[in-house]
Amino acid sequence: MKGRTAGGVGVVLIVIIVALVLFFILFPGTVFRAAQYVNRSLSGLSDRSVQVDDNRIVYLEGGKGEAVLLLHGYSADKDNWTAFAKYLTPKYRVVIPDLPGFGGSSRSQETSYDIESQVERLHRFVQVMRLGKVNVAGNSMGGTIAAVYAAKYPQEVSSLALLAPGGIQGGVKSKLMKMFEKGVNPFVIKSEEDFERMMRLAFVKVPTIPYPVRKAIVARAIKDGPFNEKVMADMIRKPISLESYLPLIKAKTLILWGDRDNILDVSCVPIIEKRIKDHQTVIIKDCGHMPMLERPEETAGHYLKFLQGDAGQK
Repeated sequence: MKGRTAGGVGVVLIVIIVALVLFFILFPGTVFRAAQYVNRSLSGLSDRSVQVDDNRIVYLEGGKGEAVLLLHGYSADKDNWTAFAKYLTPKYRVVIPDLPGFGGSSRSQETSYDIESQVERLHRFVQVMRLGKVNVAGNSMGGTIAAVYAAKYPQEVSSLALLAPGGIQGGVKSKLMKMFEKGVNPFVIKSEEDFERMMRLAFVKVPTIPYPVRKAIVARAIKDGPFNEKVMADMIRKPISLESYLPLIKAKTLILWGDRDNILDVSCVPIIEKRIKDHQTVIIKDCGHMPMLERPEETAGHYLKFLQGDAGQK
């Protein structure tokens, strides 16, 4: 009798396991959203939205205190900062928007998403949110937007952190730039192979992503591909040279870069250093283009020291 009972329990467990596996495979979107919710909750963040002029902007917010505004890069979204934000929310009010054209925020074929237009939208977002004077950090395209914003609206910026910002004309050509010259945009994903290539380009140590989550990310990236191409075309049509804005920045600035960045080469660092008077520099060894994703705890540690007035490490 006991043998039959044990056998019955074993069968039930097998059925449950098989059912869970099938659920993960058949409903990757649901698994992805659940994983997002858990990660946001662990970082003290909640998903919210606000109407800013013609744009509905979706954002994450958590914590209390002085405001920290985090800006994601091209083809990315607000969740690129979730693991990093975990270390900030105990001390700061953290706000992470999906920039218009990306993530869950408004997007329109009739709207231009060039850098200067995005800066004006960011300015209005800060006003509508009543954030006051903010600490702004941006990665890649988000770093470009953050730098131009700090240059144009110095009265709104307490501090600036540039994590491998785009827009620097000098420096060594990165692998990405060489691909662009050949007409290839690796951030426009059309297949799982494209996604793998992009990950290898962006990271030194590619993060492990569970299969159902990866499947959902790839599907969304493929869907967003055509609009990402439109955004890139907007930025190319109205290019900026970040060098011309850097001398206008008055806020104390952290320059942070991975030493093995294939997207934007670390040789851009001295170009920025020469143009911003009050700066600190941190170079993270064996790290790629998105240190807040690849090394969130270490990167957040450097950022917190910077905010609290400690010297950076070069």
